[in-house]
Amino acid sequence: MLSRRAVIVDTTASPNARLRPVAVNEVRLTDRFWAPRLQTLREVTLLTQYDLMEQTGRIDNFRRAAGKIQKDFEGIYFNDSDVYKWIEAVAWAVAYEPDERLSALADAVIAEIGQAQREDGYLNTYFTFERAGERWTNLEAMHEMYLAGHLFQAAVAHHRATGRHDLLHIACRFADHIASVFGPGLRHGCDGHPE
Repeated sequence: MLSRRAVIVDTTASPNARLRPVAVNEVRLTDRFWAPRLQTLREVTLLTQYDLMEQTGRIDNFRRAAGKIQKDFEGIYFNDSDVYKWIEAVAWAVAYEPDERLSALADAVIAEIGQAQREDGYLNTYFTFERAGERWTNLEAMHEMYLAGHLFQAAVAHHRATGRHDLLHIACRFADHIASVFGPGLRHGCDGHPE
């Protein structure tokens, strides 16, 4: 990931905004409380989370959906969200302090996500292959929109932190798919998850 002026909420183009954003990488925490925690986040937490995602099959689910490995889906149907949340955390962490190892891991995971995306833009590792016919059939319980939302948040964070478009392109393809299925003259429904 490349570091640039990484703002979480960019209000610079708004004529109504009175406050202007301070970029994540324009702030330095040097205190004894937060500075060590940010260091632990970069050096321990995010790497441990990556290892746990590998151990629990969360990343393998994307490999499986891409047809790269033959195995059953692992975990519960909303496991993809943990991968998206991890990418979002890595994006802001490396925006604050560049880290080649974390950046390389995130790049590799984003590549796996892109390869798992269906031709029509749909992306959910639970609803591939044997469950493909069940897509969008149980919005109240199966978290499909919830997962899409976490993908969108991760993509925006990744783009704002790095300037790259790879995950944003994946998210836009999924958003286009959703717009082709839901809306005026199409299906109606909302996700049962409150986030």
